[in-house]
Amino acid sequence: MGAELKSNLGELLKKRGWDQKKLVEITGLNPRTISELVNDKTIRINKNALEKIADALNIEDISEIIQFTKTDD
Repeated sequence: MGAELKSNLGELLKKRGWDQKKLVEITGLNPRTISELVNDKTIRINKNALEKIADALNIEDISEIIQFTKTDD
């Protein structure tokens, strides 16, 4: 059995009517960092980046941004 992390950032931005550029401006994060999270292409997730994103989106539960699921492989 394996595990997988999935980013919900793209969906969160859509719900708020935000684009990646707005999140970059608010958080001060590198556009590539935001893009990789939105497109679920991140290899490593930076704790500081997640904290800035959660703060910008007023999120208290990190599972709204990142979901951990078990896989059958």
